[in-house]
Amino acid sequence: MQSSVGVTGPQRLALRLVGLRPGLSAGELAATLHVHPSTLTGVLHRLVTQGLVARTDDPDDARRAVLRLTPRGAAVNARRSGTVEAAVADTLRAVGERDRRATTRMLEYLAGCLGAADARPPARDRRASTRTARSSAAR
Repeated sequence: MQSSVGVTGPQRLALRLVGLRPGLSAGELAATLHVHPSTLTGVLHRLVTQGLVARTDDPDDARRAVLRLTPRGAAVNARRSGTVEAAVADTLRAVGERDRRATTRMLEYLAGCLGAADARPPARDRRASTRTARSSAAR
């Protein structure tokens, strides 16, 4: 996608969201994407450097910056050919209803598992708590 549209997948997603919600802050964008703000810093830096996104002071809170598409960013945002969403649409058109239903079930299951994973402590913490519980039970 970078060669056809000029942005990477993560940049495209950030660009699409800023286009849908002009005035979004970087923190709000990170929360929407479920990523740590530091993860988003590089993506936003490249979008600003490319002249696709502008950071401006929030008119209601000068301590906060908000994001808006530049005219060039709006043009890239409007592109559909060569994008991830175009590839998904092409794929969905190419498969039958049965395959789409199976894919939907799998993605819903995956989303549920990922949601459940967010609610659990990280694997290292689970192992540590399991060892602690076992050692307590052995005493």
